[in-house]
Amino acid sequence: MGETTDVLVRKLHGWGNDFLVVLDVDQGDDTLAGADVGALAVALCDRRRGIGADGLIHGARSPHDDVDVVMSLYNADGTRAEMSGNGIRCLAHAVALAGGVWRDTVVADTDVGRRSMTLSTDTTTDGAGVPAVVQVRVPMGSVTPLPSAPGADQLGEVLGSARTAAVDVGNPHLVVLVDDPEAIDVAGLGPVVEALFVDGVNVEFIAPDGADGLRLRVWERGVGITEACGTGACAAAAVAADWGLVGSVCDVHMLGGTAHVALDMGESVLTGPSQLVGTIEVEAG
Repeated sequence: MGETTDVLVRKLHGWGNDFLVVLDVDQGDDTLAGADVGALAVALCDRRRGIGADGLIHGARSPHDDVDVVMSLYNADGTRAEMSGNGIRCLAHAVALAGGVWRDTVVADTDVGRRSMTLSTDTTTDGAGVPAVVQVRVPMGSVTPLPSAPGADQLGEVLGSARTAAVDVGNPHLVVLVDDPEAIDVAGLGPVVEALFVDGVNVEFIAPDGADGLRLRVWERGVGITEACGTGACAAAAVAADWGLVGSVCDVHMLGGTAHVALDMGESVLTGPSQLVGTIEVEAG
């Protein structure tokens, strides 16, 4: 952008994992054309000098009639991320709010493929009848081994004999089985483990919780400790099922809330809330 422009930003969160969403549909095509979106993400996601969030999502118009939005995701540190299970639900909610007429499905193209989401409202509104909280169901795709994982000797130096699995859910994850996730120094171990991976990694520390439940604490690449991670919940559920710790349906308990993950023939489906925090106009340029 050559000149300063007012940009409409919606803030939403899923289980406390919060995002700023900028939609072209709100104010014309190419809202962020010419902007350094990574730098904008750093400025707006700053919790003291900006609005504050774990990431910034730009929703562009799609050239395809059967697609509602094209998703680009930036972490709080300005780096691009391929996917976010919480972020894409917040994006779907924002798109539904922006349309003028509420919709119960939103289709998004992302860096890792097309996702079709189903939205259902509860009784919470913002006072003007706008659904402030929705439940969003999103097929997250397959959970597959991560080909670029470091060797066991490297991980062993940091994590000892802990059982681990490196997987891809559109973005990279390392799932670590521990006795008690709450006792782990996530702030200390997270960045050390992340640095072992060429492209970084999200790290999930998990422990079984009942027959089909997990407790999870997460270190997110490009952000740090967050209250929840949607793709991390899917990664953890799939790995735990492979280890025989849970079945095909799993509740993943995180600091911000409980994710519901269903697994079917290697595919993961994530269901959880998106909550609208508010809308603000900011200067970008």
